[in-house]
Amino acid sequence: MNTLNLTVLLFLLLTGMVSAQDTYRPGLFFREDWKEIPAEIPLNQRHVDNPDLTVHLYGDGQDSLKKSNHEKPVDDPFYVWSGLCLDNWMVTLKHKTKNVDLTGFAKLKWRTKQVGLRQLRITLKLADGTWLISDQSTGPSKDWKISEFNIQDIVWHHLDPERITEIGIAKEPDLSHVEEIGFTDLMAGGRSRACSRLDWIEVHGQPVDRN
Repeated sequence: MNTLNLTVLLFLLLTGMVSAQDTYRPGLFFREDWKEIPAEIPLNQRHVDNPDLTVHLYGDGQDSLKKSNHEKPVDDPFYVWSGLCLDNWMVTLKHKTKNVDLTGFAKLKWRTKQVGLRQLRITLKLADGTWLISDQSTGPSKDWKISEFNIQDIVWHHLDPERITEIGIAKEPDLSHVEEIGFTDLMAGGRSRACSRLDWIEVHGQPVDRN
């Protein structure tokens, strides 16, 4: 075998090995960045940029959630803001046709900026109606921060979707059929000095048919 053929063979072998190694990591299920339209209260479907998603609001504080933006600084993003909420709140996103399998190497990423004692947590609604909230969270920062969560590392707690409060550890929940994915800090807003902000969110998981 000449040098050229050997090089081609090695390339094909290496490419095949890399492809095989990559298959266990699920791709992007959805990303939401929010439309670049004027600020408004409350957050609603008009603000959702991804045509495959619907937004859902929960909790007594939902009516004061704001899709916010400021002219200055010029790079200020279009984001969800909780500062005016008078009670607990939650935002979720639901794909219009698919659920998602968040087992294995599924991930979630987001860009946020919390102030005060706020800790932004992941919330899930499973296909059987079970609600969960993550023990892991993103806390305060003086500038926008990107966080990445390995779903398999999270300890999940049950969530009351009306009061938006944690109600005990969920033992080995089945994350193979997740219907809604969202976020909350489990607190009312305290204007700009005590609030949560979310610029964008990405979910990496395997799409599954919704029964």
